[in-house]
Amino acid sequence: MTSYNYDLFVIGAGSGGVRAARVAAKAGARVAIAEDHRIGGTCVIRGCVPKKLLVYASEFGQTFRDAKGFGWTVDWARFDWATLRDNVQDEVTRLSGIYRKNLDAAGVTIHEERAVVLDANTVRLDVAGAAVTAGKILIATGGQTTRPTELKGQELAITSSEAFQLDTLPARIVIAGGGYIAVEFASIFSGLGVETTLLYRGDKILRGFDEDVRDHVQNELVRTGVNVITNAVFKEIAPLPEGRKLASLTNGMRLEADQIMFAIGRAPNTSGLGLEAAGVKLRDNGAVIVDEFSRTNVPSIFAVGDVTDRINLTPVAIREAQAFANTQFRGQSTRFDHADVASAVFGRPPVGAVGLTEAEARKKGRVHIYRANFRPMKNILAGNQQRTLMKLVVDAESERVIGVHLAGPEAPELIQVAAIAVKAGLTKAHWDAACAVHPTAAEELVLMSEPVAHDNEAPA
Repeated sequence: MTSYNYDLFVIGAGSGGVRAARVAAKAGARVAIAEDHRIGGTCVIRGCVPKKLLVYASEFGQTFRDAKGFGWTVDWARFDWATLRDNVQDEVTRLSGIYRKNLDAAGVTIHEERAVVLDANTVRLDVAGAAVTAGKILIATGGQTTRPTELKGQELAITSSEAFQLDTLPARIVIAGGGYIAVEFASIFSGLGVETTLLYRGDKILRGFDEDVRDHVQNELVRTGVNVITNAVFKEIAPLPEGRKLASLTNGMRLEADQIMFAIGRAPNTSGLGLEAAGVKLRDNGAVIVDEFSRTNVPSIFAVGDVTDRINLTPVAIREAQAFANTQFRGQSTRFDHADVASAVFGRPPVGAVGLTEAEARKKGRVHIYRANFRPMKNILAGNQQRTLMKLVVDAESERVIGVHLAGPEAPELIQVAAIAVKAGLTKAHWDAACAVHPTAAEELVLMSEPVAHDNEAPA
């Protein structure tokens, strides 16, 4: 019988890697984990957590404006970027420490250095230069920001990874991209008083989301002062005096900015990991190919999280990791169901979505569409023109609610509850039978009685 240094070696100490390591160790396995940056991964260090804290900060400006309608006078407010930045980083450091403490408590050996796969059961630690063997290897290295390397002057721009620790808040910024990261940072910077331009190659932001949501969010961004430019990309970025930049666009426009940011997508973080040499099959974009149990084609090597490019969300990585550990170290054959996973965009307005979009549902069969568009009660007294969109996609045959799409205050909070109903396969009749909670915005979810479009009609 082959003897290994560890039963499991995890490469990557993000949310997925840490969960797998802890569960396996608590099940009695000898576990080690390697991380060449900071324990906590993208979500904790340079993603979800610090981003959400910046989102909270960006909302205070509108809150101060809304306060006047409720009798409050706020004339002393002043924003300091350095205070916010440092407080956010302090919280990131605290959370990273908790992740480390939890790994230590579970008995996981931590290697703070890069690890590279040598073969099916061996990894090399770059700093120590040592080869370590393991019965199983888990790849949990996540994703990384991308840049258009062919673009002249691209090195003058930042990505979301650097945005959290800027020395100063720019007066003007241009953000390239139309996905959730681009929309969130456009909302953050704009909310903090930065003159913000969002540049997107397509004709409408948030590709993959429901069309009504895409229209609603894009219109709201414009209404709140974000300059949205579509159907164009950078042609060249050139330096200007005092650190400013000049961006030339493919539509002939030229934009001056203090900062330019790429939010054009993320790629699986597999470069230089040695996976190809070990025989692990990858997709063209570098994603690790796995089956429903997160197994690669090499029996002893597994992968979870964004590095597999299935659904790139932190909770998904955690559930995949839990399923892996249950299957491999607890004797509980478990696979994570990737259907009907809810997601959120923390922009202005925030978005929550679960299930099929209207377009996706119409490809599958007959549908009923229910939609509400209204100003929340709080906004009316405040004189705030922001509106909320709520939409249900219902299968016409079974009457199951197969899609819920929200854009407005608290949408990410509401979608978590709606996701339970969609996952459970509840019908529109079940939703209708629930008594409304008044006065709330959420009551609209159970009060939409008449569809705005039937069967395969075009939406109204």
